[in-house]
Amino acid sequence: MSDFPWLTTLWAVPLAGAALVLLFPAAWRTAARSFALAVSLGTLGVGIWLAIEFAPGGEQYQFVESHQWIPAFGAGYTLGLDGIALVLVLLTAGLVPLLILAGWQDEREVGSGRRVAHYYMALTLVVEAMVLISFVALDILLFYVFFEVMLIPMYFLIGGFGPRTEDLAIRAQRSRAAVKFLLYNLFGGLIMLAAVIGLYVLTAREGLGQDGNGTFDFRAVMAAANSGQLGAGPIVLNALFLGFMFAFAVKAPLWPLHTWLPDAAVAATPASAVLMMAVVDKVGTFGMLRYCLLLFPDSSSYYAPVISVLAVIGIIYGALLAIGQTDVMRLIAYTSISHFGFIILGIFALTTQGGTGATLYMVNHGISTAALFLIAGFLVSRRGTRLIADYGGVQKVAPVLAGTFFIAGLATLSLPGLAPFVSEFLVLIGTFTRYPVAAVFAASALVLAALYVLWMYQRMMTGPVKPGNERLYDLLPRELVVVVPLIGALLFLGFYPKPVLDTIDPAVANTLTTIGQHDPAPAVTPEAAQTQTGGAHK
Repeated sequence: MSDFPWLTTLWAVPLAGAALVLLFPAAWRTAARSFALAVSLGTLGVGIWLAIEFAPGGEQYQFVESHQWIPAFGAGYTLGLDGIALVLVLLTAGLVPLLILAGWQDEREVGSGRRVAHYYMALTLVVEAMVLISFVALDILLFYVFFEVMLIPMYFLIGGFGPRTEDLAIRAQRSRAAVKFLLYNLFGGLIMLAAVIGLYVLTAREGLGQDGNGTFDFRAVMAAANSGQLGAGPIVLNALFLGFMFAFAVKAPLWPLHTWLPDAAVAATPASAVLMMAVVDKVGTFGMLRYCLLLFPDSSSYYAPVISVLAVIGIIYGALLAIGQTDVMRLIAYTSISHFGFIILGIFALTTQGGTGATLYMVNHGISTAALFLIAGFLVSRRGTRLIADYGGVQKVAPVLAGTFFIAGLATLSLPGLAPFVSEFLVLIGTFTRYPVAAVFAASALVLAALYVLWMYQRMMTGPVKPGNERLYDLLPRELVVVVPLIGALLFLGFYPKPVLDTIDPAVANTLTTIGQHDPAPAVTPEAAQTQTGGAHK
């Protein structure tokens, strides 16, 4: 492979692009937007090149870059890419250009500031850069820094942008949602910081770094953790595991640490809400799969039943609350809580199918949520209300909008033939082999999902045209450019997920092998056992 620093380029391009956008004159709003879009497409090009050059059956971490950062503390600037990180990099790099197009005019709604477009686009690119380096970081301290830093631009996107209003109560609600998002995630990050420091102390005591010091090198700590060289008892390791897990559970979000998500999703613009739910929150589930499992294998196995129960509660809870919502955007936000429960359930099933399904679910959830939330956002921007009861008969006046909304809704309920079905099926199969009761309860959400999606569609899109909806217009060309690739991806991955699975499978298998987990043997019924015994006697 080339010695060119491709992974540094991957995250540095959007970060540099954000800085350059701010240098554009205030009057160059269209130029600022166009340049931000070009930067995001350049980042996608780097991601595609990495995918082409990546060897799924090759080394565990590829395109590795390693440089000293803080030698005295054993911290380095170390980057590397595995199959799990690769698909999430492609998800992020693929969604951001669409989100920039979707939010092309969002900043016009927030007020009279002349440089609003510049700030909006720059913040979006900064979030992209922070997320990308989090996926490729192979230094624990480096990961932690950007895990926290990404909260700041996301905070400003949630609290600083949204529909223009003179209602002080709505403005205060937006500010409260942004502060709630920041405080929840900062608190989780502080707990994780204590765990990071504790882990470093263990490595220093064992002299795992240079000159007998500690180290933050993920690969060195992982090797020590899985060979029993950390020299700590189960109580200490369990405490460190919980520190990491708590931070990731807040960001994911896992019930009952989820309460910040619906408020933030409704307060933000649709594009920013999708950036948060489909991209930023995936860092939480990615952290569980990489850091919790690989650094604390015994603790992960010990707490897996408890976490699986919380995941199942989140699956059912999110679906039930979605059914009762009167706000279409809040309804979709609650579906994400349910879907994140499936992802976490698959991770802690500790099976090949569960882990593969969970990773694929991260990708599919990002695509399906982006499609449904953005189409709903386009509709709300036309009508000026999020209340489901204010709609009706939309399919008669905007058939393309209604049709794409229906497809995105069917993907959300995991209809066979659409991408989320494959991942949800793998999660349930992988979970059933280890926790059959949890899998059965989780499967009940399939019925609940059909209820909240189809009932929402029936109330909003069918029936007579309600007053106020007569002048709704169909999707514009810019909006079609956003929606069509998302619908196409849902159909393609629904019928042919093999390219993604071929990339994910070796990485998941390597993870489970490293932590010493094996798929449970299939259960044998008494009749089958008798048949096998009879065959052996013969």
